[in-house]
Amino acid sequence: MSDPLESWREEKRSAWLYRVVAQCEHGTPRAALFGELAQAADDQAEIWLRVLTADGASPPAPFRPDLRTRAVAGLTRLFTPRAMRRVLAAMKVRGMSLYTQHAPHATPSKRDDVGKRHRSGAAGNALRAAVFGVNDGLVSNAALIYGVAGAAQGSAVILLTGVAGLLAGAFSMAAGEYVSMRSQREMFEYQIGLERDELEKYPAEEAAELALIYAAKGMPEAEARHLADTLMQDAERALDTLAREELGLNPDELGSPWTAALASFAAFSVGAAVPLLPFLPGGGKPLALSMAFTALGLFAVGASMSLFTGRHALLSGLRMLAIGGGAGLATYFIGAWLGVTLG
Repeated sequence: MSDPLESWREEKRSAWLYRVVAQCEHGTPRAALFGELAQAADDQAEIWLRVLTADGASPPAPFRPDLRTRAVAGLTRLFTPRAMRRVLAAMKVRGMSLYTQHAPHATPSKRDDVGKRHRSGAAGNALRAAVFGVNDGLVSNAALIYGVAGAAQGSAVILLTGVAGLLAGAFSMAAGEYVSMRSQREMFEYQIGLERDELEKYPAEEAAELALIYAAKGMPEAEARHLADTLMQDAERALDTLAREELGLNPDELGSPWTAALASFAAFSVGAAVPLLPFLPGGGKPLALSMAFTALGLFAVGASMSLFTGRHALLSGLRMLAIGGGAGLATYFIGAWLGVTLG
């Protein structure tokens, strides 16, 4: 059976975040929806409160959002609920499907509005990629540095190795991200080119297909047909809608391959620099300092990952510390064994 106190806290936290989302959606129909969801969460919290007090426990103190909840709220205000939908879903905020399903009635009325509601998704993806990029750089370069340190090499050799590992890893990550993004964009350009050709050759059939899609989403058949015919009057708007509804493509979330490559390079470099900095000339006890910096970095990265996984920040931080620390210790002892064997 669920812990009534923890369930009460979860519902109060959800209600608090629903109101943050409603504030972000002020002036839109979604604001009223999330306001109603907040009230529903408060009602559910009252049920858990009655269960709690019925067992003889004292009523809890008034709800105050913790640091993690406030951080999610701040990021939601900064990047918009759409960009943070995965994080919010992990925090038990429901209704995020509104940001992934394209409702037929939300058709833009102006060409400038086409795709406007999709453009913020890249922010949340970039945030997630940055956290994991830092983690990759931190773990991989720390393991490399400690492997060389275990072989009893001097600070100058370790520094050179760490710089080489940072640059090699960062360029590799950037190249891989560029190729991945470029491939996605080329796939989109090819698919959208085919769709453009079909739209030019038989627009009536394309309108009929779009109407069927809208009808499958629950729109009355006559209304779906009218909406599809209206969209077809503007070629660019029709093409954009067909790409999203028929092909399931969203060009606005693909982003620039060069931007993705540079961001990946920067994130990896930041992480890889953490265990390397103490080995710069002038530092005392560089290995001990490097291990301390790495431990703090691993914990911080793990805690940040809790924004996407929904796990407790402390547990996520400790888990990442254990995994990354284990990798570092393993390479250190392997390096020490090789140093003795080959020496």
